[in-house]
Amino acid sequence: MERTFEEAVAEILAKDSRFAAPAYDFVREGLEATVKKLGRASAGERRSRHISADELCHGLRDYALERYGVLAGALLHRWGLRRTDDFGAIVFLLVEVGMFGVTEDDTPEAFSGRFDFAEAFREPFRPDIRLRRRASPEAVPSGE
Repeated sequence: MERTFEEAVAEILAKDSRFAAPAYDFVREGLEATVKKLGRASAGERRSRHISADELCHGLRDYALERYGVLAGALLHRWGLRRTDDFGAIVFLLVEVGMFGVTEDDTPEAFSGRFDFAEAFREPFRPDIRLRRRASPEAVPSGE
């Protein structure tokens, strides 16, 4: 009998508690969304679904912003996801329990430093300084 994704995550959490259970669901759902967005969601061969670490990291960022909006960074942080390396850690923990597959070229290190979390999840929601200047030029210090 094949185990469910939830059973696999429970097995991981029994050995490694770095990430909360919702982090695993997020990575799985974000992977599916990224594969679909990149047009690699063919019903056939599993290999056709492969994406690079960079594609997955940026896909997970986009998925988080689309799904959780301004709360994305706070939620990921709460689940233990604080940098792109953490995406890689989850992927390879899921590989170890047979939930994900990788190629011989895939490594956890490939996920390292793909983008800065604080910038990725805060910048899309910062008001544009030019918009503030137009609204009230004296409200913005001239040094900006």
